[in-house]
Amino acid sequence: MSKIKRHERTRAQESSNAIERMYITMRHLFNRGFYKPMGVSGETLREALLLLRPEIYGSIGEEKAELEGLLYVIDRLPQGIEECTFINLTSDEGYANSHFKPIIPPKRRRNCYRIDSEQMNIEITRGRSEIYDILTHLTFIFIESHKISKRVLIDENGNTTRDWKKLEKAVLSKKKLTQEEREIAISHTANILGRTFNEIVTVYSQFALESQPERLLHIVYWLGKLAIEEVVNNNKRTVTFSPVLRERLGHHIHGEIWSNNIKEILNNNGLLERPIHIISANMHSVMNSLFASSALKTFAKKKTIFEIYEAISQKNNQELRNKVTKEALQNGMIYVPDTSGTNIDVQIFDTEKIDFSKLDIEVSESFKKSEKPVIFVMDYAFGEQAYETIDELLKPIHFNGKKTHFNVESISIMGKAGILEGGKGDIMIPSAHIFEGTADNYPFKNELSKNDFEESGVAVYEGAMITVLGTSLQNKEILKFFFNSTWNVIGLEMEGAHYQKAIQAASKVRRSINPKVKVRYAYYASDNPLETGSTLASGGLGTSGVKPTYLITRKILQQIFN
Repeated sequence: MSKIKRHERTRAQESSNAIERMYITMRHLFNRGFYKPMGVSGETLREALLLLRPEIYGSIGEEKAELEGLLYVIDRLPQGIEECTFINLTSDEGYANSHFKPIIPPKRRRNCYRIDSEQMNIEITRGRSEIYDILTHLTFIFIESHKISKRVLIDENGNTTRDWKKLEKAVLSKKKLTQEEREIAISHTANILGRTFNEIVTVYSQFALESQPERLLHIVYWLGKLAIEEVVNNNKRTVTFSPVLRERLGHHIHGEIWSNNIKEILNNNGLLERPIHIISANMHSVMNSLFASSALKTFAKKKTIFEIYEAISQKNNQELRNKVTKEALQNGMIYVPDTSGTNIDVQIFDTEKIDFSKLDIEVSESFKKSEKPVIFVMDYAFGEQAYETIDELLKPIHFNGKKTHFNVESISIMGKAGILEGGKGDIMIPSAHIFEGTADNYPFKNELSKNDFEESGVAVYEGAMITVLGTSLQNKEILKFFFNSTWNVIGLEMEGAHYQKAIQAASKVRRSINPKVKVRYAYYASDNPLETGSTLASGGLGTSGVKPTYLITRKILQQIFN
């Protein structure tokens, strides 16, 4: 008789199970209405995150503090959150009309309000993915805060090390620190974090704000201070979910307001019954591809088109961007800033008003003679929000008692994604989206292919893509499994399956749009989470993202115009 084979759980299986546990736990805590991240109620989240040890959070499982991960997270949370014992997740409940000033994190557009010295309110208008994102980040910073308290507490009475007292003195000082005082404080902070003096100096300026140049010291002190309060006085930090948020979530409230507003604008401009091409992209690449060469004639004389795009994308070239925007607004562009809370701005281009002779993108004669379509560009959605917004947008429109179906000719999705083979700036062309943690898969015919980018000088990969529950939950073991398995996965992102689910429902099941609607997906790599030093926490793309962004945008426009 053959021996029974013992199945050991692989690290990838454990990780996958940890992600599932985190999501079930987060939904449970949301339904419950509150929890204490470092108490018994937050234990499952903490354990799962420490078991996962996602790439983005670097050394979360080690004794030393994680600096790059901390910077990544702090850029996505409101300034001052490290000082708050109470964090309240709310719906849009009218704080915009109060004396409270909104605090908007630099890398995530969401309104947050500091209610008092102890409480921060964070407005959730983008659905469950946003809650998962915030709770994961909060769990990370609270774990880091307890690492600090462990290193500085000497006894149960709350006595602390000399390093901590010196840091406290520097942070609470009302005077501006001299270079010498700053370096002394950094030296003590390095000891507290278990990092070298040089490592702290390297990241110091990245944390600094104009209003708070010593922000890193401030963050370390307040994270440590609240963790000490928890350990010594059992004064635990608490995360609550407002009753209105719990009641509204999942009802597409913001997506519906957003969609109705857009349909009204299309109707008022006589564009509602024209053919429409929907593009999900950023708010600059389509506009620049259509108008940069004509708006910047003199500037563009001795430059290639990609050098022009690169110049426009540089921070200090606001004047160039203004010229392009002005040209676009004079030639058929309608800009719709978001007022619904979705944080998705929109640009509507009436191609009837575009002078095609000024374009450097090929336009067929048949297109010039056709009923000129409308190009509708929407800003990036966030996770599950992609389903909410597209689902609402593709529903038939009721105006003056008349039901009108959208004449959608194509839907193009361009975005950033993590790549598993290749590096930052490469292009990925998906043939299917697979939803993480399930076998749910959405194959489709992609109008874009590898051949479209053959002579571009950029590496291109074709295959399936994983739609993950959160980019901040992926570790090398899960990614290697995706990469090496027969799923043939080339990358990971957060919206693809949600978009495709809504498109398939509208075109194949509800028949509210043309069943033969053309679909295009293309992503450019913002990071390679399998490569150490190339994760999202290692910083942005810089100008290396310009070329793939515009190659994809121009190819989408070329297909629309031909």
